[in-house]
Amino acid sequence: MSLRVFFLCFLAFAALSSCSEDSLPGGDMGNENPSEPNMITGDIWEGSTITFSKADGADPNDEANQDRITNTVWLTRGNNGGQIFNIRQENGYNKQDSPVGTEWAQGTLDEVSTLNFQPFRTAVGSPKDVVGKDLVLHLIDDDIYLSVKFTEWSQGKDGGFAYERSTDQ
Repeated sequence: MSLRVFFLCFLAFAALSSCSEDSLPGGDMGNENPSEPNMITGDIWEGSTITFSKADGADPNDEANQDRITNTVWLTRGNNGGQIFNIRQENGYNKQDSPVGTEWAQGTLDEVSTLNFQPFRTAVGSPKDVVGKDLVLHLIDDDIYLSVKFTEWSQGKDGGFAYERSTDQ
């Protein structure tokens, strides 16, 4: 066997043997057995709370109208209705996947190890009903968990929303 073939076989074996359910696209989407808590290995942001808001009709492309949580997650909402999306990774919202790079659960940071994380719309139902719910947001690529509570959600196609969220300090 040539060195090149050996190397390719070794790479294929290494890739296959390192695959696990948690390393598949989408990550761990929740605990299969609710009696066993999820293993939380990321950072939990329990610092001070800040408020973010985007006014009705405000330009989602303007940095002031994006909650730039990390270098990979910038949340905003378009002015054509719909839900929030991650403008850093997508041009608009997709009902099933937005905001890309995030997963959500109803609950609090105290319960994080027992929560079932899902895409935003699956976790909250209709976005217009999200106001007042205690949520935990998982930033997948950054492996950060933070609390979020929406305080406003504009109806129609105005694009306004507001929430309070925890920070790292």
